[in-house]
Amino acid sequence: MPAAHLLVGPLLRRVVDTRATIWVETSGPAVVTVRTADGATGTAPTFSAYDHHYALVVVSGLTPAAATTYEVLIDGELAWPEPRGHFPPSVIRTRAADDHDQPVRLIFGSCRETTQHATARRLPPDALDAYARRLAADFDPAALPDLLVLLGDQVYADETSPTVKRLLKRRRRRPKGAPADQVVSFDEYTKLYLESWRDPEIRWLLSTVPSVMIFDDHEIIDDWNTSATWRADARAQPWWAERIGSGLASYWVYQHLGNLSPDEIANDPVYAKVTAAEDATGVLREFGHRVDQESDLAHDTERWRAVQYQWSYALDLGRTRLVMLDNRCSRVLDRGQRAMLPPGEWSWFVDQAHGTYDHLVVGSSLPWLLPPGIHHVESWNEKLADSRRGWVAPLAEKLRRGLDLEHWAAFRRSFEALGALFARIGSGTPAEPGARVGAGPAYAPPASISVLGGDVHHSYVARARFADPDVVTPVHQLTCSPIHNQVPAGLRPLMRLGWSPGPAGATRALARTAGVRRPSVRWKKLAGPYFGNAVATLVHDGRTAQVTIEGTTSDGHLRPVMHHRLTGDR
Repeated sequence: MPAAHLLVGPLLRRVVDTRATIWVETSGPAVVTVRTADGATGTAPTFSAYDHHYALVVVSGLTPAAATTYEVLIDGELAWPEPRGHFPPSVIRTRAADDHDQPVRLIFGSCRETTQHATARRLPPDALDAYARRLAADFDPAALPDLLVLLGDQVYADETSPTVKRLLKRRRRRPKGAPADQVVSFDEYTKLYLESWRDPEIRWLLSTVPSVMIFDDHEIIDDWNTSATWRADARAQPWWAERIGSGLASYWVYQHLGNLSPDEIANDPVYAKVTAAEDATGVLREFGHRVDQESDLAHDTERWRAVQYQWSYALDLGRTRLVMLDNRCSRVLDRGQRAMLPPGEWSWFVDQAHGTYDHLVVGSSLPWLLPPGIHHVESWNEKLADSRRGWVAPLAEKLRRGLDLEHWAAFRRSFEALGALFARIGSGTPAEPGARVGAGPAYAPPASISVLGGDVHHSYVARARFADPDVVTPVHQLTCSPIHNQVPAGLRPLMRLGWSPGPAGATRALARTAGVRRPSVRWKKLAGPYFGNAVATLVHDGRTAQVTIEGTTSDGHLRPVMHHRLTGDR
């Protein structure tokens, strides 16, 4: 074994044309080399922070339209694949140079507690483990999915496994008042990723299928950035400064860095500072605390730009455009001005949402379309939380936190803006409302718009309906959650009732009493809800789109629980 060895990884992150990025964590400083069977190579030295060592290797010279095995060498000695491995060799699969006619297959889901939670909570089988086993059992590199899209809660900093709890008990130097069973420091965060990503099935899957990720609340803490008063209460805790700084810094290292394309990596200012420093601990500590200020300044564009780091990102696969949105860190939380994204980042999103493609996919950790009965309660609560009456707003705030009323419905300005954006795109009108339209549309509307969501621990498919008859593009909410978790049995009837006309009408009447206008978008459930662990597959082939959601059986296999064709239905 070399002096340094792999701790976590390799993770195959982005494959762009004839280049790919491989992320690793090593046990010590080293030079990491990735070498493929067809002669493509890449090399990078590790960077160090908090006494941990990482490398992101860009592999160049891959053969188009091919799948090739690869090796990882540390200081010239073979570190991957491991000897006596039980899985097929890891591969990098590239698309054709002109891939516009090539189908695109996205796998997605959210909310995966480590499999070690099963010893304490008896969770149903892990859907991603089951998917990996099936993929490996009948391995065909040509049939690999193009991308694994993980929509939040990749790790749980506030709901730790028995293994991590034991580690925390042995640690004596922790901030005053820090929760005994929650991680706080950067080093403690690393244990979450080590535990989760060294699961044998997951390690192989992440080494073979490209992946992108976005955070939700549990990467930091439950209900992260629910409201301005929530932030004030969190900051009053003596351990919070280390928790938020470490959480954001570790997310950048373990998840976000791999979301970037090779060109974006080269231009990322944080990556430049980290790789230039002999010890990047100070760089990442300052970064974590600085970007936490985004929500405080989100309403002030000039001051916001001074602290802003954009977690949202976009990429194209063939004729599919994927835009992943930050639903947490950059929220505008001021009363009466709440928004999922600050104005500057919303403008970026609008630009990315317009373009030449057949299918638009928006990755959002929080579903845009909830069961209507729940949606109206969240909008009602937001209206009351903005009240100027002394006792109403504090009571609404308690309810907001206690019932997790913090989805798009509780940021109604953003909910309505997203619907208006989809209506413009789906009708082929210009990007800006009020812009002059000629005799025909400004561009051809896409074949489909899909919003991927997680968080809510059940899965469903819903179709949006717009008043404008010119909206010809079908717009769907595709929610797949959890990968490995569960919703309490007592809440399942309430979630089902949320789709029923009677309860939805009653909560709509409740919202109306607070002066909440009827949503400009209407929607109906097409499939679900399903409450088991699940993973979903979205397939685009030409101008067609379809989604399949598969749940786990008691013996750890997958079975289809819903399938829906997303194009061609009115």
